[in-house]
Amino acid sequence: MTPDASPARYVVAVRALCEFTAKQGDLDLRFTPSPTAQEGITGHAVVASRRSASYESEVSLSGSFGPLLVRGRADGYDPQLNRLEEVKTYRGDLSRMPDNHRHLHWAQVRIYGHLLCQSRQLDELQLALVYYDIGSQKETLLTEHLTAKLLKQFFEDHCQRFLAWAEQEMTHRAGRDVQLTALPFPHADFRPGQRVMAEAIYKSTVSGRCLLAQAPTGIGKTIGSLFPMLKASPGQALDKIFFLAAKTSGRALALEAVTRIRQSAPALPLRVLELVARDKACEHPDKACHGESCPLAQGFYDRLPQARSAAIEAGAMDKESLRQVAAAHRVCPYYLSQEMANWSDVIVGDYNYYFDVSAMLYGMANANQWRVGVLVDEAHNMIDRARKMYSAEMEYIHLKTLRKTAPPALKRGLDRVSRQWGALGKEQDGEYQHYAEIPEAFVEALLRAVADITDYMVEHPAAMDSNLQQFYFDALHFTRMAELFGSHSLFDITRQGGHGSTLCIRNIVPAPFLTPRFAAARSTVLFSATLSPWHFYSDTLGMPADTAWIDVPSPFTADQLTVQLVTGISTRFLHRERSLSPIVDLIARQYQQQSGNYLMFFSSYDYLQKVAALFAERYPEIPLWLQARRMDEREREDFLARFTDTSQGVGFAVLGGSFAEGIDLPGARLIGAFIATLGLPQINPVNEQIMRRMGETFGNGYDYTYLYPGMQKVVQAAGRVIRTQQDRGVVYLIDDRFARPEIKQLLPAWWQVA
Repeated sequence: MTPDASPARYVVAVRALCEFTAKQGDLDLRFTPSPTAQEGITGHAVVASRRSASYESEVSLSGSFGPLLVRGRADGYDPQLNRLEEVKTYRGDLSRMPDNHRHLHWAQVRIYGHLLCQSRQLDELQLALVYYDIGSQKETLLTEHLTAKLLKQFFEDHCQRFLAWAEQEMTHRAGRDVQLTALPFPHADFRPGQRVMAEAIYKSTVSGRCLLAQAPTGIGKTIGSLFPMLKASPGQALDKIFFLAAKTSGRALALEAVTRIRQSAPALPLRVLELVARDKACEHPDKACHGESCPLAQGFYDRLPQARSAAIEAGAMDKESLRQVAAAHRVCPYYLSQEMANWSDVIVGDYNYYFDVSAMLYGMANANQWRVGVLVDEAHNMIDRARKMYSAEMEYIHLKTLRKTAPPALKRGLDRVSRQWGALGKEQDGEYQHYAEIPEAFVEALLRAVADITDYMVEHPAAMDSNLQQFYFDALHFTRMAELFGSHSLFDITRQGGHGSTLCIRNIVPAPFLTPRFAAARSTVLFSATLSPWHFYSDTLGMPADTAWIDVPSPFTADQLTVQLVTGISTRFLHRERSLSPIVDLIARQYQQQSGNYLMFFSSYDYLQKVAALFAERYPEIPLWLQARRMDEREREDFLARFTDTSQGVGFAVLGGSFAEGIDLPGARLIGAFIATLGLPQINPVNEQIMRRMGETFGNGYDYTYLYPGMQKVVQAAGRVIRTQQDRGVVYLIDDRFARPEIKQLLPAWWQVA
C-alpha cells in the first residue's frame, strides 16, 4: 500500500491484483528460463518498432473500485486498430506454456482493457497477447474482442475478490501506524551512543536522506536502527522496512530485536518475514519445481490463499515458523516466503535481496511502487559483496569437461565457444592480461550457446546434468555482465597452466549499479563499527551526494584497552621469516604476564602455520588453537567454544576471516589480540589493475585499493576484544608501518595508542 490523499484508499498494481486473483493450479518453472532484463527490454522495443507511427508505448492507466485504486502501465495501444497489447518475451516452444501462465496474462490485459476504455470512453476494444520469441524474433499474436461492459464486469469481479483482503490490509496498516507512532523504546533507557545513532537514523528517514553511521560495537546497533525507522514509518508512509545483513548471525540479531520491540508493545500488529536462500528452504531438493515432480508445487496456487492467511495470522514469519505454515497447507516454503514479502512490514534477509542484479525486493518495490526504508547491517562488507554481485567468471576446464559429455544438439555451439575462447589468449604473453573490451565474437558465440542450451532445456527439462546446468548459469551471468560492461569493471584473462584459462568480468566500482537502489528507497542507512573514511564507502557504493555521515562516540574509554604498537617488527612478505621468532616471544611474554584467552591474527594461513609451529615448539605449555582452511559451521563453533570464562590459551586466526569480525567473546572469553599485519591486500597484477582503475575514478588509487580495506580489517579484528563497558583488554599492532601518521589516523579515536 502506498500513500494517497484519501486515507481510505488502497493502491494496488495491475500485476499484483492479477497475481492475487488469477493465479491458479501448479507452481511450474518448467516452461522456459526467463529472458534477461535487457532481452526483455529489447524485445518490447522491437515489437513497438514494428507498429504504426500512432502506436503508444507504456500507457499509464488507473481506475478505482470502492477504496481500491488500481494502476499500472500497459505495454502498448494502437489507436488505428483500437488494439491494446500485452507483450511477453520468451524462448522455446510456446505450446509448452502452462495454462495458468496464459490465464494470468489474459487477466492482466483485460484489466488494462477496462482501464483504457474508462479513460478514453471506448465502447469496445481488441485485446492482444503478443508473445515475442527472443531466439527467432517472431511474434505470436492472440486476440479477443470485448465490449467495455464485459471488461468492466471482469475488472469489478477481480476487484471484489481482492477487496476483502485489501480492507483487511488497510485495517492492519492503520492499526500498525497508530501503534508505531506511540512506540516506546523497548529498554529502560538507551545505551551510551545508542540514542545518538537512533536520532540520526530517525532524522535521515524523515528527511529522505541516506546515512552512513559508524557506531562502535556494544551500543546495540541492531535495535538502535530498527526502532527509529519503525518510529518514523507512519509519518513517512513507509510500506516496508528491509533489514539486510551480511551473515546469518546478523539476521538472527534483527529477528531478536524485532521480537523485543513487539514485546514492549503487545498491541503492535507487526508482520516480520525472514528470507532465506532456496537451498536452505527447499523441502525436496531432489525434485524439480513443478507439479509432476514436487508434491509441494502441485496445486500450489490453489492452496496458497489459505497458507497466506495462516502466515498473516502468525505474524512472525521466520524460517521455522513459515516452514510450519507451509507444511500444514502442503505448499513450498520458499515460494510462500516470496509471496509473503507482499504482505510483510519488516523483511529480514541478505544484501543480495535488494542490491543484486536481479534482486527480488528491489524488483518488487519498483513494480508495486512501495515506499521503503533500507537498513544495511555490518556495511563495511558491502563493497566486496557488491563487487561479487556484478562480477562474472568462467573457467575453460568446465567447458572442456562439458564438451565431452554434452548432448549432440549442443556440441556445435560449445565447440564454437571453445574456438573463440582459444583465440582470446593467442597473443597473451604472460599468465595475466587485462583487456579494454570483451571481444564481441566471443560474447556472440556464448550467447548462441546459451540460446541452444535454453532450447534444449525446454525440450528436455529432465535431462539437465549438474555440469551442463552449472555452465549454463555461469554463461548466462557472464553474458548479462557483458551487456553491462563499462569503466566500472575490468575484463581479464588468467592462464591456469594446462587447464586453459579463466575469463573474468571483474567489477571494481559498484556505484553505477547501486545508485538506482539508493534512489528507489525513501532512506537507506548503512551502519558498522568500521566505516572510515566515510568517503571511501560513499564514493565506491554510489551513495547520493547529500548522504549524511555520523561517527557515534564510543561508550568505551581508553583505560579499558591498552593498544601497543610493536614497531620493531616488519610483517612484510620479504621479512616474514625474521618476524617469526620475535612474534612468538611477544605472545608468550604477554601470556606469562596475564594468562587468559587471546587471538593472534595473520595475513595468511602460511604465515599462521609457520608462527604456530615455532610457538608450539618453543612454548609447549601454552594451549594453542588453530583456524584451519575451509572450516565448516560446526568446526567454527567448536573453535569458538574453546573460549570460555575459565579457559586459557591462544587462538591463531586469519585476518579478514570468520573469527576476525562478527563474533562476540565478552569478558574473560577474550582479553587480548595480536595483529601481525596491516591487512593490505596482496600486491598482484589484479590488484594493481584495480588500483589504476580506482585512481582514474577517484584519484586515490593506493588508499582505495590497499590502505582503507586493510585497516578496516585491522580495526574489526581489534574490536573483538572490548565488547561491553565492563571489558578490559590489550591489543598489539605488530608492524613498523603502524606508527605512520596516515595509518594512525585510521584507528578509532577513543584508542590511546602507546
